[in-house]
Amino acid sequence: MPGLYLHIPFCQQKCLYCDFVSYPGQQARLEAYIEALLMEAERFVKERDWGLFETVFLGGGTPSLLSGAQLTYLLDGIRQRFKLSPEAEISMECNPGTLDLEKLLAYRAAGVNRLSIGVQSLENHLLKSIGRIHNAAQAEQALALAQQAGFKNINVDVMHGLPGQQQEEYIHTLNRIIDFSPTHISAYCLIVEQGTPLSAQIEAGIVKLPEEDNTYLMQDLGMLLLEERGYKRYEISNFARPGYTCAHNINYWNNGAYLGLGAGAHSAWNLPGLGWSRWENTFDIEEYIAGSASGRVINEPQRIPKKEEQFETIMLGLRQICGVKLDAFFKRFGVSVFDAYPKATQKLMDIGWLEATQGYIRLTTKGLDMQNTALQYFLE
Repeated sequence: MPGLYLHIPFCQQKCLYCDFVSYPGQQARLEAYIEALLMEAERFVKERDWGLFETVFLGGGTPSLLSGAQLTYLLDGIRQRFKLSPEAEISMECNPGTLDLEKLLAYRAAGVNRLSIGVQSLENHLLKSIGRIHNAAQAEQALALAQQAGFKNINVDVMHGLPGQQQEEYIHTLNRIIDFSPTHISAYCLIVEQGTPLSAQIEAGIVKLPEEDNTYLMQDLGMLLLEERGYKRYEISNFARPGYTCAHNINYWNNGAYLGLGAGAHSAWNLPGLGWSRWENTFDIEEYIAGSASGRVINEPQRIPKKEEQFETIMLGLRQICGVKLDAFFKRFGVSVFDAYPKATQKLMDIGWLEATQGYIRLTTKGLDMQNTALQYFLE
């Protein structure tokens, strides 16, 4: 089930915690960038038949900076070049501060059938602390407008562990979001990446994160609330109502093939004559626009060694609550998980972090909390 990823690296203002490939204040380049993205797509389809794509994901940056006309033009151009399943899941990341009803109606008419709205919090002081451009009222309005526009599949991103965040604030945000009945909620813990403005503020003592125990308690209370309200946890940070898991992300977690277009986009594919390989595009917007037609934007594909491919399959698969499917691993690598990692699997089972059940190996609840440590055993 290959997926197609379209990277839109434009944003109105970069969030303080963001280390993604995104650039504020460059919206004047959007038209040229869309043309470059379609030129890159054209070059790819001339190289080979990529088969049928079952998912499309527009990420960023802030894809919802695109006007309705721009998105329509982009998706029409993608359909003209690639084969998309008639039932393809087409997801789009949106910032509440960039949405209105007219734009949302145009997005839906263009074929977007799944929205991912980055709310993060419904506490204004917390939104300000991480540099979001919207406030709580705009976030709630965006959720209401998305439903008014007819979207049935809506994800909401929420974060815990924010600077100065209290448990009551996190639970209030979750409860208020659940009142809107989105079909999917991604509940992430803030990760402070080196080199971001937030990292510098923390190191300088300007802001302070909650104590680790408080952050874990927020996580646990949030998970309990989500399960009670009908959201089933299917990945470490993702919860969905029945039938609304994100197919595009599941393909990533199954270490499946995906093609990425746009500045900074990554791809992984089983290439003829080379095998399982990955490559990435230049991060620079101007370089991407100038070189898209010629292919100069792409680094040469690099074959992924089998051992690395095996570990990535384990690492990504164990993010899922179901875990790694044993027969799929054997079919892909010609060896069982237990023979590939005899010491790791035995040790993790002995300490109660890993279990084998119903044709899968998966991390237990305790193992999920200690995932990074558990994965170290697979590297030994």
